[in-house]
Amino acid sequence: MLHWVQIEYHLKGLLNMNVLSKETVEAYREYGFVQIDDVLSPEEVRELASYMEEAMVQKNEHAVNQDAPGGSYYRVLNQKVNVWRDHGGMAQFSFHSKLARMALELTGAEGIRLFHDHALWKMPQDSKPTPWHQDFPYWPMNEPGALSIWIPVDDVDENNGCMMFVPESQKKGKLTGIDFLNPQDLFEIADMKDMEKDKPVKVPLKAGSCTFHNGLTFHYAHANLTDRPRRVLAIIYMPDGTTYSGQPHQMTNDIGLVAGEPIKGPLFPLLAKK
Repeated sequence: MLHWVQIEYHLKGLLNMNVLSKETVEAYREYGFVQIDDVLSPEEVRELASYMEEAMVQKNEHAVNQDAPGGSYYRVLNQKVNVWRDHGGMAQFSFHSKLARMALELTGAEGIRLFHDHALWKMPQDSKPTPWHQDFPYWPMNEPGALSIWIPVDDVDENNGCMMFVPESQKKGKLTGIDFLNPQDLFEIADMKDMEKDKPVKVPLKAGSCTFHNGLTFHYAHANLTDRPRRVLAIIYMPDGTTYSGQPHQMTNDIGLVAGEPIKGPLFPLLAKK
């Protein structure tokens, strides 16, 4: 069995070459998630942390903030979405070619587009965990394959909000969106045996390391019981050619997308291709 919990990232050179090992790619496709260490340098982590602090306090013309309507998810976390549109420094990371190349290799897609970014804060003494859920039911996409990278700029563990994943849960397919304020039991919805609840893998991370997870993978984040915020940049990528389902979503409402047609255009840039 491949060891999915901790796989080292080694940059091999030019971005037209594979930057991830075959083992890493196989682990992601088998288990639905993978940890990759040190995707950002210490200098990049400090830079990203400073940009996130600026983005949190600035007035945003385009980014969706945590008070925007659109479901209970926006009231569980302090977050801003599409921060790249208002902060050039954040755009450097949301468009980061190395990270997008990783997403390309993990999915095997011909191209990778940005769907949106998240700047996420779990504030000090925030006792609310993020409940078990899949991401894909919330996204207005017909085809599965979209995935998220989750990069903390603070070390994370079970005390301040690290993630947990259920290996191979992406194989259950699309289920239903969870109400984040009054969450349903995802395991019950999936008709999974109680013993399968023992399978979650806890993934503490050092700042600048990351996880990638499939939009169908069951995942959860612990509460932040410390006296410091837990800050994370998450980026959602989708394979080029992913089509619009017509489902309401803040990133796609009222911008002229046609159901059944590819999600593309200047708000969803192509970041990597074969």
